[in-house]
Amino acid sequence: MTSTQARHTRRAVLQAAVDAGSHCATADPDLFFRADDEGLAAWRTRRTEAIRLCTGCPVRAACEELALRDGDGRPDADEMVRAGLTGRELAAVRAAHTERLAAAVDADRDTEGRQLDTLTTRLQHEAGTNPDSRTAAQNDRLRALAAQIRQIRTARRARAGWGVAA
Repeated sequence: MTSTQARHTRRAVLQAAVDAGSHCATADPDLFFRADDEGLAAWRTRRTEAIRLCTGCPVRAACEELALRDGDGRPDADEMVRAGLTGRELAAVRAAHTERLAAAVDADRDTEGRQLDTLTTRLQHEAGTNPDSRTAAQNDRLRALAAQIRQIRTARRARAGWGVAA
């Protein structure tokens, strides 16, 4: 997943990608966080090891996007590594992308959008199930799902000021 793809992906998909394919899944979680009483030299060594582990990770972009959306990292503290970036680096990236991240977090909270995704998936599944021997009840379910999807899309378009779909 590229960073551009990660930016346009919902949180649940990002988290699933990280859970399924991260290099850190088998690593000690303490590797990525500085202990309260840990000296700077010891932390720098562990931080370098954590960054090295993240460098070749196939889901690094998804992990970074999640870290940014979660608000990880602080500009005044060197306390963590996520997606190969230190807490300070994450804070700097988050500051540079404030508006985009706010929109992404809002989209992540969009329960109506998640419902639309779920209904569309159900419709596709139902439509693909035995199309040659479909019963009247199955056809009714397909029509009901399509009507729900149409209703949600129409309401979303109206709120966005579309009025009539092109």
